[in-house]
Amino acid sequence: MNVIDFANAFFSDSAHWHGYDGIPQRFLEHLQYSLLALTVAAAVGLPVGLLTGHTGRGGNALAFVANAARALPSFGLLVLAVLLIGFGLLPVMIPLVVLAVPPILVTTYEAVRSVDPAPVDAARGMGMHESRILFQVEVPVALPLILSGLRSAAIQIVSTATIAAYVSLGGLGRYIIDGLYQRDYEKVVGGATLVAVLALLTLAVFWAAGRLAVSPGVRRR
Repeated sequence: MNVIDFANAFFSDSAHWHGYDGIPQRFLEHLQYSLLALTVAAAVGLPVGLLTGHTGRGGNALAFVANAARALPSFGLLVLAVLLIGFGLLPVMIPLVVLAVPPILVTTYEAVRSVDPAPVDAARGMGMHESRILFQVEVPVALPLILSGLRSAAIQIVSTATIAAYVSLGGLGRYIIDGLYQRDYEKVVGGATLVAVLALLTLAVFWAAGRLAVSPGVRRR
C-alpha cells in the first residue's frame, strides 16, 4: 500500500469518526492546545516586540534571546518539563510557547521599526501621546508583518503540538504515536494528514484576517 491507500483506508473507516479517539475529538483537542499556546506566546511576544520596536531600544538583546530560544529542542524541553513538573498540560505548553515566542517577538519588532518615520514624526509634532502614536500610526502600517509573525508561530505550534501525545494527552499526535507503537501505518498517515490539513486551515484563517484587518492602502504597498 502507498501513502494515498493508507490515508483512504484511515478516513473511510467509520470507527475513526466516533468516540473519544474519533477524528472530531482529536482535532478539537489539537486545536485547543494550539490556540492556548499561541495565545500565551502572543501575550508575551506582542507587547515586548511593540515596545522595543517603538522605542528602538533592546533590539540586540531581543535578537539574542530569540535566537537562543530557537535553538532549544522542543522535545528536549518537553522531557525536562515533565521531569521537573510531572505529566499534564503545563509541560506541553512550555516548549510550544518557547517555540512560538521568537517569531512573534522578532517580527513584531522589525515590523514597527520598518514604519516610515515621517508620519511618526508628524504625529509627535502634533503632540500625540506615545501610546497613541504606537497604536494609531505604527501598528496599522506594521500589521501585515505582525500577522506574518503570528502566522509563522501558529504553523509551528500546530506542527509541533503532536508532542502532547508523548505525555499521554490527546490531539492529532495520538494517531501518530499510537500508530507507530502498534505498527498501524493507516493511523500514522491519517494523523499526519490531519495535522497538514489543520496547518492549511491556519494559513487560510490568517489570510482572511489579513484581508479583514489590514487596510487596502497598506496591503497595496
